Amino acid sequence: MAQTTDTTSLLRALSNQMADAVERVTPSLVIVNGRQRQPASGLIYGPNLVLTADHVLEREEDLTIQTHDHRTLPAQFVGRDLGTDLALLRVANLGLAPAQATTESVRVGQLVLAVGRTPGDGPMASTGVVSTIGGPLRTGRGTILERYIRTDATPYPGFSGGPLIDAQGDVVGILTTGLVNGVALAIPMDIAKGIADTLAKQGYIKRGYLGISSQLVELPISQRAGRNQEHGLLIVKVDEHSPAQQGGVLVGDIVVALDGHSINDSEELQLLLVGDRVGRAVPVEVMRGNTLQTLSVTIGQRK
Repeated sequence: MAQTTDTTSLLRALSNQMADAVERVTPSLVIVNGRQRQPASGLIYGPNLVLTADHVLEREEDLTIQTHDHRTLPAQFVGRDLGTDLALLRVANLGLAPAQATTESVRVGQLVLAVGRTPGDGPMASTGVVSTIGGPLRTGRGTILERYIRTDATPYPGFSGGPLIDAQGDVVGILTTGLVNGVALAIPMDIAKGIADTLAKQGYIKRGYLGISSQLVELPISQRAGRNQEHGLLIVKVDEHSPAQQGGVLVGDIVVALDGHSINDSEELQLLLVGDRVGRAVPVEVMRGNTLQTLSVTIGQRK
């Protein structure tokens, strides 16, 4: 009997903790009105700033948000990132505290809650565990997502743009179904924060390109030049007037590194063509015949 009572007490304590976690994040949770059908969710990310999913915004004007204290406020579109399906809105006189991001590493098996807000019903939540931490992932938008979180918590309609939180109410990721054929993913909060910081400063994310077509090949031992790397990217086409052509890359070269980072497949290359590297000359190491050569290529900015 005592064991049953102890178990009941533990379950009650866990239940209360999960309810407290939802209650903690609720003041930072908003409804985003950016499409004709189901509204979406958003998260207060910084002073007067709301982070949401990009695919839920069918327009960039006449946007509004609804807060937990029943205010409807106009929202200004700041910018978007197709690579992570994130968008940032600015809301004047919002006056609400940002959500708290987790400072701990997310682990497979960790208990989490998917949280969203719908009109009239207040906050909604579903519980589950982190089932996968994966990446890189090629998305349906033709971009590479560096890292993602999968959970078996159910993201109900309108949850996109809302938070995935831990048992303390700290945000571990931003929910979206807009990247891979409606599959529910969460963008890890450290990645989302970096995207949001950049959008707040310049309204867009720099994503680069080289102007090449390539295929994965195995490097013969004789062509590894003392490296342990087993694979590289064989260049099968170099676009006219592209950064690669201007940097001296030739058909038949095998790209093995960019800016000091080994390149074992095309996903690794795409992950490096972002941020501060765009517009900057970086060293590109290629195998040409049996010789390792280093070229200087200025990364182009994708329009």
